[in-house]
Amino acid sequence: MNIAKSLTSTTLLSGVMLLTACTTFATPAANPNADKQTATNTVEFQQIRNATIKLDYDGTTFLVDPMLAAKNAYPGFADTLNSQIRYPMVDLPVSVAEVLKADAIILTHLHADHWDDAARNLVPRNMPIFTQNEADAAIVRKDGFTDVRVLTEQGVVFKGTRINKTIGQHGTDEMYKVPALAQALGKTMGIVFQKPNYKTVYVVGDTIWNKDVENALTRYKPDAVILNTGYAKLSTFVDDSIIMGKDDVYRAYQFSPNAQIVNVHMDTVNHGALSKAELRRFIEEKHLDKQRALVPNDGQTYKF
Repeated sequence: MNIAKSLTSTTLLSGVMLLTACTTFATPAANPNADKQTATNTVEFQQIRNATIKLDYDGTTFLVDPMLAAKNAYPGFADTLNSQIRYPMVDLPVSVAEVLKADAIILTHLHADHWDDAARNLVPRNMPIFTQNEADAAIVRKDGFTDVRVLTEQGVVFKGTRINKTIGQHGTDEMYKVPALAQALGKTMGIVFQKPNYKTVYVVGDTIWNKDVENALTRYKPDAVILNTGYAKLSTFVDDSIIMGKDDVYRAYQFSPNAQIVNVHMDTVNHGALSKAELRRFIEEKHLDKQRALVPNDGQTYKF
């Protein structure tokens, strides 16, 4: 299959680009934790579906990676595991209107299970949208969106909440040695949310576990870590994944012993090899604290 050519097709873009509730949640300058204080206020997290989540800081709601299509809207991602299965495999747990009650959208990257045709058609054109780089911003602007901003590692403040870009890698080093595959997988980012007297939340995004993730965990010391743990697989590189899996849940749990680990991006797209049920069994088998290792249902909320 011509991967680069397929990137120009909306249908195959979905495929190859991806080749291409209630609990507990705090802010940088030169020292990213300089303003971090004892959290006295609540951050609300809601799992929508797949990697689509919402975070509310003091009434400011961030919508991350909206995929808004109805069940079975798209053919399975080409060149991936179970490509014969259509996605999304489940419907949204709430109405689109409810999902879109947000003050800003953050797109970690533009793969079709994070920013789909439905979202491009349904999101208001004046909605503030943050992207990982100018290339993504240009694509979003081309669709008619008028308030598109680029997030940086230095961070920006939006309505009192600091949002910072972190680096991700959407596959293994060996995958990125294949030029067409490297182009399809592309760049991706994570996001760290900070606000004085609130918990710090790190949305890791579509990435494997690597030094960049460890550096972000060390630098920001998040109170909650949102992991994309569906263990999505290509039809090649059958022993590896393009995002995290259950072993990475255990790794994050050990690496950040004071953080809650919230696991999403499961049971929605065809190439996900790890289900919520399997991850819950793994958490049981490893005797992880279920107040720290969390697997939300779609629609479920946590208060951090």
